[in-house]
Amino acid sequence: MSESPLSTHAGPIAVIAGGLFAITHIGQFLVMDPSNLVTMMLNPAFRLFSAAFAITFPLILIALVALYWREAQEAGVFGAVAFCIAVTGTVALAGDMWFEGFASPWIARVTPEMFSADRTGSSLVKAWLVTVVLFALGWALFGIASWRARVFPVALSIALGVAGLIGFMAAMPPWGVPLGLAVAALGVWLIRHDRTVGIAPLAATTPHRTTEP
Repeated sequence: MSESPLSTHAGPIAVIAGGLFAITHIGQFLVMDPSNLVTMMLNPAFRLFSAAFAITFPLILIALVALYWREAQEAGVFGAVAFCIAVTGTVALAGDMWFEGFASPWIARVTPEMFSADRTGSSLVKAWLVTVVLFALGWALFGIASWRARVFPVALSIALGVAGLIGFMAAMPPWGVPLGLAVAALGVWLIRHDRTVGIAPLAATTPHRTTEP
């Protein structure tokens, strides 16, 4: 696998993306007030953190690409499939979070009654369910693919997979924090590894698979 700027700087990218992903969700959790959705949506602090959280999704997607680039060859077909599902789920949830961060406050101000409307059985609920399933499944599978590839430490790969499963609730603070921390932890390990042995040995010392189990 040829190197690229994303691959070369995968560690810092993952630290920044994962860290901001976790920090903004913690911020949302600290200022949220589920007892009154309209008031919460109009709260300047909550609006700020919601917008910031939405903006971190492109960053976490870039981190996903950078991490995959470091293990693509070793991860094989399973890794490629996991990566594609994770990308799809992340893009889908990013759209939802953009709506929550930028459109929902406007709706709360103009037509607050929409927040109390019955959405049971609507296509909106079904689409939402598909989105969170894809997001959680994709990141969980990516963690499994990383564990199989043996490029990253086993413990961090498992943590990423578990955080992915928890990501089923990532739209609700603070359940996105574990994924952010797992990505950031992988980034920290990559930075330390690259400083110690360089980027090239990471691929060279990893056993390459000739067949998919």
